[in-house]
Amino acid sequence: MAGHGVHVIVVGNEKGGSGKSTTAFHLAIYLLYQGYKVASIDVDSRQQTLTHYVRNRRAWAKGRDLRLPHTTHFHLPVARGDSLRENHKVEFDLFRQAVGEVEHDADFVVIDTPGFDTNLTRLAHSLADTLVTPVNDSLIDLNVMAQIDPVTGEPREMSHYSRLVQRARSERLAIDGRTVDWVLVRNRISMLSSRNMRQVQTMLERIALRLGCRVADGIAERVIFRSLFPAGLTVFDPLDEDMLGGVPSMSHTSARQEYRNLVEALHLPVSERAEARKALSASLSPHKDGSQRFVHMLNSEI
Repeated sequence: MAGHGVHVIVVGNEKGGSGKSTTAFHLAIYLLYQGYKVASIDVDSRQQTLTHYVRNRRAWAKGRDLRLPHTTHFHLPVARGDSLRENHKVEFDLFRQAVGEVEHDADFVVIDTPGFDTNLTRLAHSLADTLVTPVNDSLIDLNVMAQIDPVTGEPREMSHYSRLVQRARSERLAIDGRTVDWVLVRNRISMLSSRNMRQVQTMLERIALRLGCRVADGIAERVIFRSLFPAGLTVFDPLDEDMLGGVPSMSHTSARQEYRNLVEALHLPVSERAEARKALSASLSPHKDGSQRFVHMLNSEI
């Protein structure tokens, strides 16, 4: 957000199984371990994977008397009234309330979105400072970003999701003159180099050039993430038997380094947060950050 407000990280993609929730949770926990105050918001009313992560973590820590860092978490349900206009207003108010509770206290807010288009999805994308879009390292999964010409390999037509993001970026630019830093993250990367991997990299770079975003390497396909989910743990948590409930493996260490590399590639304003917090604490006047954004969005959306 502009000024000294909270920095909003949105993890979004309209393709299921791309690792959105795992990425969102790991980013949040990494930032907590770095000493920042972090809030998390789950707007996926159907899967609620991020919310399950948070609940599993709290239960695991309580049951074993462990000291673990936790986010301030919100789960926002979809309104189900008869009026679409009223539903959107209810959802907007819930979103505004959640952000309002943390915008002057948290350093970062991490928002996980569903794999389909909703009003809350669009609101979240319009609020993003950094947008992380995990894309499975597969030619099939590139279709969620754009249709590719089979002969030239060039992006031929942007997908619904790409157009949604571009609209959100335009709205953000009109509101405060800032843009959304959009990063396409190659996820579930194979351990072995192949012709398919090289094709995906080339095509993703072409799509990124067309969309005005960046490409970053993500996380390899690892069983470790499935084993950590029931406990709500991440690769950034201490690697010991008491914490993990088992013997740590090399996969933990490798995955941790991959996520560290991803955080570095995102160019998050981590070095600015300490000074921003001092300035925020010293000021008694409200900042033109999330609240101001919502005012403009309300005028345009409702």
